[in-house]
Amino acid sequence: MPSLDIAGLISKVAMGDRAALASLYSAVSPKLFAICLRILKDRADAEDALQDVFVKIWQRADRYAATGVNPNGWLAAIARNQAIDMIRARRPAADTIGDEGLEIADGSPDPEAVSIGLGEGRRIDRCMGELPPERADAVRNAYVEGLSYQELAERYSVPLNTMRTWLRRSLLKLKECLER
Repeated sequence: MPSLDIAGLISKVAMGDRAALASLYSAVSPKLFAICLRILKDRADAEDALQDVFVKIWQRADRYAATGVNPNGWLAAIARNQAIDMIRARRPAADTIGDEGLEIADGSPDPEAVSIGLGEGRRIDRCMGELPPERADAVRNAYVEGLSYQELAERYSVPLNTMRTWLRRSLLKLKECLER
């Protein structure tokens, strides 16, 4: 399903449209389930995570428009974070935290790191804009959405080795652009 259609469904979900949530589920649940399963390595846990993912999508769909990111990337990030949260929840909680607990650094990025990350994101977007649109989409599909070479070859109706060449050459051009 094209990103614009998915973004439209997310917008409808933000307005409380249950039918849009069902359509969104049908469209993206296989990919989100695969992400959860890859991280959790347990089918039952991945199913639980997927349910929690769609609860979060229902609750947070109104926040999507403010992010301005690819809808598939936004959905994949929710699935990934939910699966990681489930792994963290499995760990036994420490009974007591001694003085060493006071020395734990805050893991959140500082303002400088956030600013650098945003600048790098803009540089990557600029360099992606230098690629032919079809190649840029293939790179996004491979490295953001996690599609395999075979899935990409089928999507773009090209031989498998051609897709590998597209991605390899596109990555080389991106590297060259980013080094400027």
